[in-house]
Amino acid sequence: MMQLFSRTGLFTGALLVQALPAMANVSEGPPDYSGITGLYYVLIAIVLIYGVYDTFFKKS
Repeated sequence: MMQLFSRTGLFTGALLVQALPAMANVSEGPPDYSGITGLYYVLIAIVLIYGVYDTFFKKS
């Protein structure tokens, strides 16, 4: 039982050590989604381009 508590405490401590710096770096303003927005646009464009190719240009 003590081994379980020891491992749980170690896991909780490691989680806190990694979470505290992440919480300290939180910005005060609204979140910045500029990086992920570009990725979404690229993925949507790939899906649309493949749909046009599959519908009109693919020889089956």
